[in-house]
Amino acid sequence: MARTTIEDLFIHELSDVYSAEKQITKALPRLARASTNPTLAEAFKSHLEETQGQIERIDQIVEITGFKLKRMKCVAMEGLVEESKELLDEIEKGEVLDAALIGACQKVEHYEIASYGTLIAMAKHLGKDDVAALLTATLAEEKGADEKLSAIAEQGGNQAATLTKKKA
Repeated sequence: MARTTIEDLFIHELSDVYSAEKQITKALPRLARASTNPTLAEAFKSHLEETQGQIERIDQIVEITGFKLKRMKCVAMEGLVEESKELLDEIEKGEVLDAALIGACQKVEHYEIASYGTLIAMAKHLGKDDVAALLTATLAEEKGADEKLSAIAEQGGNQAATLTKKKA
């Protein structure tokens, strides 16, 4: 589908973020199992539930607008998920891996924050304030997840990794 209008672009971007969210639902349980920090593992599990709600919001948007999502794979998210898999393969389970997973997941959150911000602007341009409101709720959750990850890192996630390195 050619992207010649804002509506075309909106549908493409919504399809892309839908794919991204689906990929995240597959990755988060694996990350939760790999984490040795109970707070981090719980954050991954909690965000999985949020992500499922975000997918439901996208389904609501499709219902409200009548837009048909494109079947596509978000290649950006595919790369970010692959990067997290490499971390799991290359770093021994423990504090260093936890710190690496925090960073990898913050990259995901920042991608999503940018995506939802763009979609909100397009929805408003299209006069779809109800859609913008749904997207804004998701954007707030993504920002909250990012802040939670920062707090976990600052409360010792990364500090524990530093101490582990010094002991070695």
